[in-house]
Amino acid sequence: MFKKLVAGGLAAAFVFSTAVYGQRQMAARPTESGGVLSPEQAAFDVQHYDLAVSVDPTAQTIKGVLTVRAQIKGLQDKMVLDLDTPFKVESVQLEKDGKLEPMKFERTDKQIKISYLRAMKLYEIVNVRVAYSGKPKVAPTPPWVGGFVWSKTADGQPWFATAVQNDGADLWFPVKDHPSDKAETTNLHFTVPANLTAASNGRLESVTDNKDGTKTFNWFISQPISNYNIALNVAPYKLIEDSMKSVSGDTIPMKFYVLPEHFDKGQELINKTKDYVRFFEQYLGPYPFRADKLGIAETPHLGMEHQSITAYGNEFKYDKNGVDGLMLHELGHEWWANLVTAPDWNDFWIHEGFQSFMDALYTEKLVGRQSFIESLPNRIKATKNLKPVAPREPKTTTEMYLIPPDYVRGDGDIYGKGALVLNSLRGYLGDDAFFRSLLKMCYDDKNAEKITNGKQVHFRTTDDFLRIAEKESGKKLDWFFEVYLRQPQLPKLNVEKKANQLDLSWETPNNMPFPLSVEVKIAGQTKRIEMKNGKGSLPLPQNAAYEIDPNGWLLRAL
Repeated sequence: MFKKLVAGGLAAAFVFSTAVYGQRQMAARPTESGGVLSPEQAAFDVQHYDLAVSVDPTAQTIKGVLTVRAQIKGLQDKMVLDLDTPFKVESVQLEKDGKLEPMKFERTDKQIKISYLRAMKLYEIVNVRVAYSGKPKVAPTPPWVGGFVWSKTADGQPWFATAVQNDGADLWFPVKDHPSDKAETTNLHFTVPANLTAASNGRLESVTDNKDGTKTFNWFISQPISNYNIALNVAPYKLIEDSMKSVSGDTIPMKFYVLPEHFDKGQELINKTKDYVRFFEQYLGPYPFRADKLGIAETPHLGMEHQSITAYGNEFKYDKNGVDGLMLHELGHEWWANLVTAPDWNDFWIHEGFQSFMDALYTEKLVGRQSFIESLPNRIKATKNLKPVAPREPKTTTEMYLIPPDYVRGDGDIYGKGALVLNSLRGYLGDDAFFRSLLKMCYDDKNAEKITNGKQVHFRTTDDFLRIAEKESGKKLDWFFEVYLRQPQLPKLNVEKKANQLDLSWETPNNMPFPLSVEVKIAGQTKRIEMKNGKGSLPLPQNAAYEIDPNGWLLRAL
């Protein structure tokens, strides 16, 4: 996320430079998001958020009211919501039958511990209203270390946005900050100076002129949404409206909230985005949020995958192939992150690695595979291999994204290494089974592709992907996942040339099973060598030249 503030982005590690991304230094350590779910938070399931926020851009303060409707899933005497330190909690109330009743609460460093007024019953619905105010954290390195991003347009008008993926939405409103619990629906009410527009997720239902120099923009999100995706983008926007036909047959409304001086460039980006949608729909099924919109908001940071309102700050830059890598990557997260969501950050690679693979695939479709094959050694060298891409135990965003012990430098492996794992799996399974597996991750069947009421949104884990890929390919793949995803070290391919034979063997940590087949090109012909028990051989004519892995499928230690 870049503008004048930072270079690079949570968005684009694989598109722009995995190596550079992996070395990125942060200005500070993010606050924790996710991890082990506490008993108090596991005991309720969020059904709905209603968030009203008034923003004073001059003072850089906000005043808000969050009402959470939740269903009781376990018997605890407290509801715990996350909220960052700068905010004062003014009141907590139980809302019932149109009446408000005060609730006792304890304000800790980053949480609100709210005592229920009585013993709760399983499956009971409770509505809790929290009023708060304060000066939100300014994002030091958005979006890796997030918060509010305050800026000005060229003519000096306020231009600001939220970016909180690594930290969680508790940087600006009370929330259950865990990826396993999405609000099924959400109402948003943003009050800003009357000359500005507040662009957000979902559908704009109304705009209220408050007759005091402010307006309130009322948005409704009809689909389940992760808390970090709830976004506020404010500027003197000009709106570009367009539409396109989805592969489902539905019409996708397209809305781009762009700075007025970039209106013409905005239409060009919309046209490019239509190409990107067609690409993703070809492999992954229909754009998931066509019941709301495909939205874009120009932001004072590089970008973010905010569901149905992609944050875009790439300044309309296109690569030599005419691709806006930022827009391509963030749009793809509507499938990998927003439609298909990891229920714990230990599977963060399902968001970033899968989408980074799609970035590379888009380039392959444009210019051919050779450029990827030539880049493979540098991509592999960029992997850090310090920790598993997909550990089994619960993790926070910080633990998955950054390198201990200081957690201010990213390793990039959930992006680049995750994409390379998928590349190797594609080579092993073949395109038919591999791409069927990707589609099944997104949509179980053709009936699921027709759903637009939010039921299409779902959680998936690494084990789910293993199960799907095994079913689609008819091959056992646990050994592949164990070596590449569950532990950090790369396998090494040993090659020994004898007089009339080439011997190959895989070397793995702790001698883990790894029968990954290997392609070898000899005299212009490519042969696939089966590696039973991790070993294989083939005849080699005397003085014949050979090439290991000519099609660039293998992720291996160099």
